Order: sequence, then C-alpha cells, then structure tokens
Amino acid sequence: MTSHNDDYSLLAPGPVNLHPEVRKALALPMIHHRTPEFDKILKRVLTNIKSVFQTQEDVFLLTATGSGGMEALLVNILSPGDKIIAIVSGKFGERWAEMAKVYGAQVTIIDVPWGETVKVSDVEELLKKNPDTRAVLCQACETSTAVAHPIEQLGALIKNYPETLFLVDAITALGAYPLPMDAWNIDGLVAGSQKAFMLPTGMAFISFSQKAWKIIDKATCPRFYYDIRREKKANSGGETYYSSNVALIRALDVVLNMIATQGLEQLFHEIHRRAEFTRRFGQMLGFTLFAKSPSDSVTALRVPAHLDGQKIRLHLEQVHNITIMGGQDQLKGKVIRVGHMGYIRDAEMLRLIDCLGYTLRHFDPDSITLEHISNISMEAKNWLEQNP
Repeated sequence: MTSHNDDYSLLAPGPVNLHPEVRKALALPMIHHRTPEFDKILKRVLTNIKSVFQTQEDVFLLTATGSGGMEALLVNILSPGDKIIAIVSGKFGERWAEMAKVYGAQVTIIDVPWGETVKVSDVEELLKKNPDTRAVLCQACETSTAVAHPIEQLGALIKNYPETLFLVDAITALGAYPLPMDAWNIDGLVAGSQKAFMLPTGMAFISFSQKAWKIIDKATCPRFYYDIRREKKANSGGETYYSSNVALIRALDVVLNMIATQGLEQLFHEIHRRAEFTRRFGQMLGFTLFAKSPSDSVTALRVPAHLDGQKIRLHLEQVHNITIMGGQDQLKGKVIRVGHMGYIRDAEMLRLIDCLGYTLRHFDPDSITLEHISNISMEAKNWLEQNP
C-alpha cells in the first residue's frame, strides 16, 4: 500500500484527505514570509479564519500540533498555584490535565466514564465550592471516544464566574459542527490544521476572549515561544512573530476561501451527513455506537465482543487500502474510529461500508453473508442518493 494509489482512503479522525486545491497550493514554489506577496495572504487568513471560530476576537496561527495549541492556551492564562478543573473523559482530557500539573496548577479532575458526557451539574457543584478557579478545561469532542460534550451549557454556567475562564479543545470539532466561540462564552479555543481545516498536521489556531485578555497580562506562568502577547503585536503589524509556516498558511487561505464560498452551514451539513451514514450502516453491519452523545466529526464503533478492533483496522489498511483508527488505552481492540472531516467523496463512504463487511466476513465467516453485504451496500447507495 502507498498513499499515492488512487484508491487509497484516509478516513481517520485526523489527519484527513486533502482537497485537490489544497494539494496544488502545497506544491507551489516557496516564497519568503517577509514579502508583500505573503503579507497579503496572511492578512486575508487572519481576517477570514475568524468566521470559522465565529468570533470578533483575534485568531492566532501557531506552528505546532494541536497539543501545542492546548499548551499555549494554558500558559497564557495560568499562574503557578492556580486552581484548574479538568474534565477528563479520554486520552486528550488526560493530556490537558497533565499539562496543567506540569505548570504548577492545582488540578481537580472530573473523571467522566469513557463514552459518556460530563454532567454540567458536576461542574457547577465544583465551581460553587471553588469560585476562585482560574479555568475549566474541556474537549468539545474527545477524539479517543468520539463523545461531544455540552459546550454551550458549560459556557453559560462558567460565564457567571468573573475570574474563571472556559478553555475548550476543539481540535476535532471546530469547523465540523457548530461551536460559536463568542455566542457560547468560550474564553480560549484551539483548533488543529489536520482536521476540519483539511490541511496537513503542523499548525494550531487559537483565540482568547476579552475576559481572558484581562488575565493574560497578569499571568506569571513561564512562556516564551507561546507568549501570545508577542504574536498579537506582530500580527497587528501584518506579520507573525516567528517565521511563518508559509506553505500551510497559503493552503489555509485556499480552504478558508472554499468555506466562505460554500458557507459554514453547508460544511457542517456535509460532515453531519457522513456521520449519519457511518452510524447507520455501521450498526447494520453489526457494530454498535460507543459514544452516548456522538460527535459529527468522528464515530467510534464498538466491535463485536469476539473480534479484535486492531486486527479489523489493520486488515482494512493492508488489504483494502483504507486507513481508519482503532481504540486507545482501555478501548484498544474494542472500538474502531472513523473520521468524517476532510475531502471525502460518496464513493469512499460506500467503499468503506463494503470493505468493513468483507473484513467482518474474513474474521468471522458465519457472522455475515455476501448477500447481506450486497444488500447493505445497495441500501447505503440509495440512502446517499436520497440524502444529498
């Protein structure tokens, strides 16, 4: 298998298939980041990306993975000893809580069973006992479990605490479904290039509310590369503080233009349609949904108890040239995860369902017949035609 094959499908929850126009932009000759040509691109990107965040605030472009963006949100508002409430419902919630501990925060964890959403009442109870909490950390979508948390309700709660910020990891959410930063009272938001933005891994995008900016100058956490005050000053002068990621920012310009042309709601609709398709026909094949509140950006399918999700995932890749992801940590072998972001055509979705059926039959011939696979494939094709 090579990623150059025409029949290769990357259907992971990130990185994702690249749109042909993005690939063209990435193939362009390099230009310097301190030139009038790039200045125009940067100015356009810094303006247009606000529409995806649905904010009036500045959005900053960091050359880092999403985890770097998570760290940037923390170090700019944190002082050693600050109280942090971390909602932990999977691997990435665990990671953010660990980051906060590394920087000297007093971290209280709300431990949410994997596959379930946080109860807003549990957060409210902790905030009443600790009104001096500096920040609440939550994933919009916990990528490892495909759960979508109640971000709007959490934002409505936390806004009532003037010294408490609401930081949201939207790396596997922003651009995939509604997550309006300003309207939902989000004080710090991070996204990643390799998800709904349809780019390679390598950039994180972050934004802070006015409430957060009142804290940023007072925060005493050590910060250098991620000191957002330097980036804000440089952006106001039409530049990035450090060397710009020219290739990815130029490709981001293409993506933002495509989103503006089709409209954010249409992008949400396309991703929701893929999620509905996967949930519907995955269950018809014999899988069950793992998340009790499933995200539109990624679906976690629980595999039948007698099968191994890791082997299913590997077989799909080696035999059928389709990459999805398996489970992490306690879910290893128990679930497979299918991403719905990026450049995905209907033919790829149909092929995924076909190949999942053949893969199940490979490992357990008695579980599904060729006729049943064919019938599901026909129904899947009809569904796509009836639900454009």
